[in-house]
Amino acid sequence: MRDPERIPVIVGVGQIADRPDHWQDGLDSLGLMEAALRRADADAGGGWLSDLDTLATVDQISCPDLTTIADDLAARLGATRARTETTDMPHGDSPVRLLNEAANRIGAGEIRIAAIVGGESLRTSAARARAGDPGKRPGDILRGSPKRLANPFRAAHGLNAPTDMYPLYENATREAWGQTLAAGQGETGAIWSRMAKVAADTEGAWIRSAPDAEEIVTPSPANRPIAHPYTKFMVANASVNQGAGFIVTSLAEARRRGLPDSRTVHVGLGAAAKEPAELLDREGYTRSPSMQAVLTATLARNAVTAADLAHVELYSCFPCVPKMARRIIGWPEDRPVTVFGGLTFGGAPVANYMGHAIVCMTDRLRGTGTKGLVYGNGGIVTTNHAILLSGAPLADAVFPQDFDVQADADALRGPPPGVSDSHTGPVSVESWTVHYDRDGALLRGVIVARLPDGMRTLALVPPDDTATIAEMISGDALVGRAGRIDRKGDLRVFRFAAA
Repeated sequence: MRDPERIPVIVGVGQIADRPDHWQDGLDSLGLMEAALRRADADAGGGWLSDLDTLATVDQISCPDLTTIADDLAARLGATRARTETTDMPHGDSPVRLLNEAANRIGAGEIRIAAIVGGESLRTSAARARAGDPGKRPGDILRGSPKRLANPFRAAHGLNAPTDMYPLYENATREAWGQTLAAGQGETGAIWSRMAKVAADTEGAWIRSAPDAEEIVTPSPANRPIAHPYTKFMVANASVNQGAGFIVTSLAEARRRGLPDSRTVHVGLGAAAKEPAELLDREGYTRSPSMQAVLTATLARNAVTAADLAHVELYSCFPCVPKMARRIIGWPEDRPVTVFGGLTFGGAPVANYMGHAIVCMTDRLRGTGTKGLVYGNGGIVTTNHAILLSGAPLADAVFPQDFDVQADADALRGPPPGVSDSHTGPVSVESWTVHYDRDGALLRGVIVARLPDGMRTLALVPPDDTATIAEMISGDALVGRAGRIDRKGDLRVFRFAAA
């Protein structure tokens, strides 16, 4: 018989989508976090916040002036004895990781009550920066984040932000799965249209208009191309003001405070692993060994399969991510991959999307005997963390647990090919994309190529090379196709070999 003092459960959840009449009047990230946790406290019956042992916040980038946000939040909430912490980076798996760490501390008897919260006021901060408000980051917040790692060779080829790089996985995986471009886009449209329908029925979601599959995959003035083959409706929407948080405690504490068991959601076992931080140091772009290790281990540790899950939240910053994840766990294409609405329609408050997902998953599971899987990632499929949640007790979920499965991921991973930044001559295509500006005009084509000796390199296709660009977006199979890199001034330029 497990000790209820050591059984972690979620007891309160809250989220907010802040839409002021004038954006400069919106809440900042601290205000969003406070609002979300006060709603979580009310959801759990009240009186929890002043008794917090731990208050963990997800790193935010909207307001760089908020340098002591966890301590400031604790003061606002009256959590005078709480140990405060903030994640060191804004990675998308952060809320899942913090939940697993809280479950471990409760299972070890170190704490009784923890709160986890995040918030981003990206839209309001941008408005305030335009108005000259000091302390608010202007410009492209995501590309300009001071915490984003910069590789000069990669940056010189336009590979800076996630929107630039995830298409490399999309194009490589599609061909590895034997899909045509039309089939790959069809899968994206089917998955994303179901996410849009979930968002339309979710109060905290940001976009609730529910475009259909054809609207999502078809470029238009409202759905401009971003990076081939992605359009605006396929990528994470970070222009939001959103906060979400939840309260975790022991089953015994929940009962002492009068909460019925039907209001608690049990925390299952989780797993975490990483890819090499640098994109060019990956073994390839047709899979993520750490994603595979994490999802496989999470199912195995909880003795479940996809057939045992009522719901999943498969991180959806870009289509290749839930496509890879659903294949790993065996999740059907015709079932939603989200309970919140996805990062396009639910909203993408940088690293705290999974906080909203956990809020919604808790609501779905309460009072049921069903289970749900939540999987988040950060970076470019870099940090991966998954965990099981259940509306009923989990006999095998004993905490604390070691959720690190890095050794499993490393065992699955092949050696990196090495990188050449100066090669000219014959190459073959490993992956590719085409970048567009905000007006839909061509910026560049980008080729990831392999040298005859297997090393990796990058090359550009200028926008005026319309013939090569046309081949890159034609839908023809390109992986493995022969080409050549030549130097033109300061650039190394790719072209396909003659047929």
